[in-house]
Amino acid sequence: MNCENLRRVEERIEKACQRAGRKREEVLLLGASKQVPANRLREFFSCGLRTFGESKVQEFLKKYEEFKDLPVDWHFIGRLQSNKVKYILGKVSLIHSLDRDSLLEELQKRAKSLGISQDVLIEVNVGGEESKGGVEPKYLERFLEKVLMSEGVKVRGLMCIPPYKENPEEVRPYFIMLRELREKLESNLKLKLPHLSMGMSHDFEVAIEEGATIVRIGTALFGERV
Repeated sequence: MNCENLRRVEERIEKACQRAGRKREEVLLLGASKQVPANRLREFFSCGLRTFGESKVQEFLKKYEEFKDLPVDWHFIGRLQSNKVKYILGKVSLIHSLDRDSLLEELQKRAKSLGISQDVLIEVNVGGEESKGGVEPKYLERFLEKVLMSEGVKVRGLMCIPPYKENPEEVRPYFIMLRELREKLESNLKLKLPHLSMGMSHDFEVAIEEGATIVRIGTALFGERV
């Protein structure tokens, strides 16, 4: 069942890439593994899934210890409290949710003390929703400039969680917005931002068509969680 779920999602990614004229290897499949037991994740790992994303620090740390025998590529995809940074730095390859000065300062301080460089994505609040984190688009360039001047923090791209819409086509404008924001930043600041982390179980095909390089898939892989 687990391998079958993975195969079906892979097929959908492949077809979305074909429609967009993209290569399959341009898109990283991340298993959004919040509330999924470790034994199930092991099964998915054996089926070929290598990248998992956790949203809660405590849950991540538990799984991190349980998977020390396997080369899992861990990402942190949830809202990150500044006081929890010290627990995950050096354990995750990518943090998807940098969105404020206080978090940036803590990341910089901790990375410097460990002598490491932490890859991050800047989360953008594309829907202007108060309930969600993310930098407002109008402040994005200014915030990115601050990140670029920070030691030990390397920005690799942008992430968004758009408003939920039953029809994935209604989410397309938000994915276009994130892509266009990236293009504008790359042009204005003369840099490369390789990643767009966007798209989840119900809308990832549209996200791929609009340029996603990382899709965060939970339900379509692992089924409904409580």
